[in-house]
Amino acid sequence: MRLSELLRGIYTKPLPASYQDFEVCAISCDSREEQRDGLFVALAGTTFNGEDFIRDAVVKGAKIIVIKNGSPIRTFGDDINILEVDDPKYFLHGIGQRFYGNPSGKIKSVGVTGTNGKTTITYLIESIIHAASRRCGVIGTVNHRIGEKIIPAKNTTPGFLDNQRYLAQLAGLGIDYCVMEASSHALDQGRLDGIDFSAGIFTNLTQDHLDYHKTMEDYFKAKSLLFMSLSSESVAIINADDVYGQRLLALSRCKILTYAIDRPADVSAQNITYHLSGSRFEIVFSLGRIKVQTRFIGKHNVYNILAAFAWGLFQGFGPEVIRRGIEHLAHVPGRLDPVENNRNFFIFVDYAHTEDGLVNVLRSLRAVSPEKIILVFGCGGDRDRTKRPKMARAACTLADFSIVTSDNPRSEDPQAIINEIVPGFTKSNYETCIDRREAIGRALKLAQKNQIVLIAGKGHEDYQIFKDRTIAFNEREIVKEFLETSKQPLG
Repeated sequence: MRLSELLRGIYTKPLPASYQDFEVCAISCDSREEQRDGLFVALAGTTFNGEDFIRDAVVKGAKIIVIKNGSPIRTFGDDINILEVDDPKYFLHGIGQRFYGNPSGKIKSVGVTGTNGKTTITYLIESIIHAASRRCGVIGTVNHRIGEKIIPAKNTTPGFLDNQRYLAQLAGLGIDYCVMEASSHALDQGRLDGIDFSAGIFTNLTQDHLDYHKTMEDYFKAKSLLFMSLSSESVAIINADDVYGQRLLALSRCKILTYAIDRPADVSAQNITYHLSGSRFEIVFSLGRIKVQTRFIGKHNVYNILAAFAWGLFQGFGPEVIRRGIEHLAHVPGRLDPVENNRNFFIFVDYAHTEDGLVNVLRSLRAVSPEKIILVFGCGGDRDRTKRPKMARAACTLADFSIVTSDNPRSEDPQAIINEIVPGFTKSNYETCIDRREAIGRALKLAQKNQIVLIAGKGHEDYQIFKDRTIAFNEREIVKEFLETSKQPLG
């Protein structure tokens, strides 16, 4: 796109004549990306200043550099043009949407937010869309699925330009929908700005990310940004059983659909039965009721299914089509994900890494089995430290025995993290094992017939992050290795 066209109405200062027709081939705010004949916007981050990386961007091929008014102007060569703007982030958002052809208007985007359930709901909606013979892209925690491409996810929600790029790619492929996990960080940082969501879905709000948001009120305000931005043509699908969901009802100015189990709602569940092999229940809605049988376990997954069902109704899909999509989905990576084995006990891998997440999965398992639950869990480093003893209290109360270990310690000492978890136990139904692989092996050795081993915290992740390295760590594969190589029978 020509530079003068890209900047029209956004940058009003005169351009050098030699740059009027300059063809901008890329725009970026990350100096590590390819910049050939590109425009680089130097943004100030929380831990870095983009102006410190201008030279790297120039080396990568950037020809247009955007800086904040008043910043020192350095010389990077006669062929480099410097543009000064009042607000580089605002400028980037304006040119980003234009460069990628305002893709949000060409595809129906669905934003899913809340502390828990986001990933499962995106998978459910994707399956419903496929059951309706339509096409869908997904941007989420596990990965980003853009047409036939599967892109590893660095963050739950990518950066602003990545989102614009992905939407443009989906629109170019003629894909109808994009389902996105909307993290509180992304909403607070404006990464989802410029996306005209056709629907926003709220799951729940429980303590998490207070290392970033500081208070639950700030956390809620970040989540609420999605719903305050919805147009009158959009829909807000809200969990009416959640106290924060009740607050969102008053903030949303678009069409609202509620879902609930314990309160009256537009979409609700009755006659619920839980088993280790799945759940059965009836969904009640304005047009009647329909029976659903799913492989997903637990009350929290009934909520997830109700949210996805409500979205399908708003979209105009028939109840039978929606049910077919729900029932076709066999599992979501790392979400109460069973590890098949020929032993006499059950093994699940789950992403639960908050107190509420742990409570949900443990209660779900407790509701379907009276047998002993052996839990392996830890807490991530460089994250909200106040949740560590709270997770221990949940484990102490709902699991029969816990092995406290490492999660992703990051820059923290793993033993120091464990030392902050342990005070939450009020009885001695636990042990510690700093090495997560050894902790998993220990749990498998302890398990007896019909008992349950729950490995919580990392779920779909296939790595473990330490201060000085990141190692491969696929818990499903580790479990299989232990089961195959153990010399003595397990279970």
